[in-house]
Amino acid sequence: MAEATAEGFVPEILFWVGCSGSFDARAQKVTKTFAELLIKCKIPFAILGNEEQCTGDPARRAGNEFVFQMLALQNIQTLNMYGVTKIVTACPHCFNTLKNEYPALGGNYEVVHHTTFLQSLFNEGKLQVKGGSFKGKKITYHDSCYLGRINGIYEAPRQLLEALEVDLIEMKRCKTNGLCCGAGGAQMFKEDEPGQKRINVERAEEIVETGAGIVAANCPFGITMVTDGMKAKDKQDDILVYDISELILQAGLEIQK
Repeated sequence: MAEATAEGFVPEILFWVGCSGSFDARAQKVTKTFAELLIKCKIPFAILGNEEQCTGDPARRAGNEFVFQMLALQNIQTLNMYGVTKIVTACPHCFNTLKNEYPALGGNYEVVHHTTFLQSLFNEGKLQVKGGSFKGKKITYHDSCYLGRINGIYEAPRQLLEALEVDLIEMKRCKTNGLCCGAGGAQMFKEDEPGQKRINVERAEEIVETGAGIVAANCPFGITMVTDGMKAKDKQDDILVYDISELILQAGLEIQK
């Protein structure tokens, strides 16, 4: 964003990468995939780079309001300095915090999750989505808590999967009755609480029941937890976990070949 401003370039969107998308090896692949899709669709975008701080979501969920506000105010100052109006992010946790919690601290932006953004590009004809190698394949979809039940976004991801012509098999617990992957609310960063079974293992069992060979996800936490759940059930080679953007790009690459 600093380079863009210096060159007089005004990006259409700010791509908020997030902590996972920046530092987690698996989530980095999603970051690169979404950036590649933006480039293919000729969408002018920029990132904050080193000026981007954590949104503060894990700190607030864990009860450290001071750290949350400190991070949030720093981010808001940076975003306002650049005159940012529209933010797109591939992380539902960042999405929820930027969209619903930053306005109280003076950060008012149009915030869009990447699945919704990709769906709008598809509807506008800017994004060509075809089945490719995924056509007719059994795929199930995991509703992340912060995109689904908290923000009520269920259809955009499913419309993209429908455009890929996959055989979408819903889990018993989906949409408004979806099951948490076990990472939200800062649970990603703490030890397990006493219990009989890990939540991600329970979710993995529901995924296995569908008979699907692929799990479509929309959240870096969800991808990590579901992947670990597959390993716990010794199904990591049979059931693969992808972000929806990865499915779209891979399907497109299959067509180009």
